[in-house]
Amino acid sequence: MTSAESNLVAGVTGKPKPAVRRRRIHWRTVGMHAIIIFFCLIVLLPILWVLLLSFKSLRDAYTGKLWPDQFDFTHYTYVFQHMPSVLRNFSNSIIVTLTTVVVTTVIAILAGYALVHTRLPGAAIVGAALLATLFFPTRLVSIIGIFQIQFGLSKIIPQIGINTLPGLMLPYITLSLALSILIMRGIFQQISPELVDAAKIDGASSWRTLREIILPLAANGIVVVGMINFVTAWGEYLLARTYTNDKLMQTFPVALTSTFSSYGEWAYPRVAAMYIMAIAPGIIAFAFLQRWYMKGLQEGALKF
Repeated sequence: MTSAESNLVAGVTGKPKPAVRRRRIHWRTVGMHAIIIFFCLIVLLPILWVLLLSFKSLRDAYTGKLWPDQFDFTHYTYVFQHMPSVLRNFSNSIIVTLTTVVVTTVIAILAGYALVHTRLPGAAIVGAALLATLFFPTRLVSIIGIFQIQFGLSKIIPQIGINTLPGLMLPYITLSLALSILIMRGIFQQISPELVDAAKIDGASSWRTLREIILPLAANGIVVVGMINFVTAWGEYLLARTYTNDKLMQTFPVALTSTFSSYGEWAYPRVAAMYIMAIAPGIIAFAFLQRWYMKGLQEGALKF
């Protein structure tokens, strides 16, 4: 419609036609989304490449093509057939990881609650000491000392010494406590102390206050602690490699390195199948818990 026609319509109806406003492009928003997409591709493309490699035939694996000409799903069965201990190694990782997550989370909840909502003498000193441990590579510094302790325990209590699952759980839990307690302390600091005081006035004990008031409010932070400990324990290699030399007692990350050593050098598609089996539990767990994980971060889980 021309301007003359617009004026004619306005004269007949008595109402001028509103001008069409062009939508403004926010280049800052576009740039931020472009950066986010770029870093997502950096993370996702290697995983996609390994996933496709695990489905490639041996001939396609060495052609350099991203998409295989022929899909081969037998590499996963090859892993179970030529590595008899793989199921045992996988179950070892599950047992050690779940035990570490549960025990560490429970201790972190109790310690965080005590540091924030009870009159604990020296709470500030304890918090500062826990924070100071994050500035040191504790796994490297303590590995010799832990080995000597575990070796001594092997002579007294063989069930929790070298080459045992409890012998792995103890250092896993110990080295995860500092960060877990600090995270729970940050979560509990976001909860108003007036709620705890009101519960005490009503006659609630500390246990009841923690169970019925504090824990429901800190559920997202507990998910953050659980996810961090899950990823750390599941992917732990250094301690598991140092404290276990029995193939039946090793965890899955240690067994993964055997594809290039004790079991001979495997073809790349079969190694890729092992990698997919190793990363799948963490991806699945995060896919189910990512909503609560992100809420926990927003609520101050990383505010030490």
